[in-house]
Amino acid sequence: MLSVQNQIVLITGASSGIGAACAKVFANAGAKLILAARRLERLQELVELSDTTSVQYHLLQLDVSDRSAVESAISTLPPAWSDIDILINNAGLSRGLDKLHEGDIQDWEEMIDTNIKGLLYLTRYVVPGMVSRARGHVVNIGSIAGHQTYPNGNVYCGTKAAVRAISEGLKQDLLGTPIRVSSVDPGMVETEFSEVRFHGDSDRAKKVYQGVTPLTPDDVADVIFFCVTRPSHVNINEVVLMPVDQASATLVNRRT
Repeated sequence: MLSVQNQIVLITGASSGIGAACAKVFANAGAKLILAARRLERLQELVELSDTTSVQYHLLQLDVSDRSAVESAISTLPPAWSDIDILINNAGLSRGLDKLHEGDIQDWEEMIDTNIKGLLYLTRYVVPGMVSRARGHVVNIGSIAGHQTYPNGNVYCGTKAAVRAISEGLKQDLLGTPIRVSSVDPGMVETEFSEVRFHGDSDRAKKVYQGVTPLTPDDVADVIFFCVTRPSHVNINEVVLMPVDQASATLVNRRT
């Protein structure tokens, strides 16, 4: 098992859900954390609530879909924070649940800009440093939606299929280097995901998880941590994890 003690870990979408859970598990293991999110105040709250006082944090207010902002954020990191060892591309969202021919184009743009282009921007600006230092690990947070399309999930599923293909392509491009690439693809996880998808309709969001015991953000963070702490010759290419109550993107056991 590799230690992440004093390794610099950049987590996008770190203000809530899986990103915040990753911050916790890596902080407990002694990593140095760069936490990036659009909501800086949520990042500050997260650090204040942390019971790991010895951990070093660097906070970035960042919209990953803004290419120039990503380039600036990475290129102007203080020297003590610039040698990123682990990149966790977690920032992502779903908007709407409509038939393709009835979809909201603004929703499409937001999903494509965040889930695909944001991931690409971070990867493009962080990975060259990993290659030059001959060490590093990229973890992309995909989804079961990248493996199985479900009704009305069209564009979101397309973005997560893209994440899966980009992860495979990156692994191929980095062959011959020590850089590792993993895709962690969860099924149902109870986060703000559904509330974001339904534009703040919390009642509709709650129904997604009704009668089901979903994964928690901590469950996913544990799997991510497992991937990055394998011996250096081991690469976990892809992990698909679902709650026991889920058998596929569309098969869910709901208890009444």
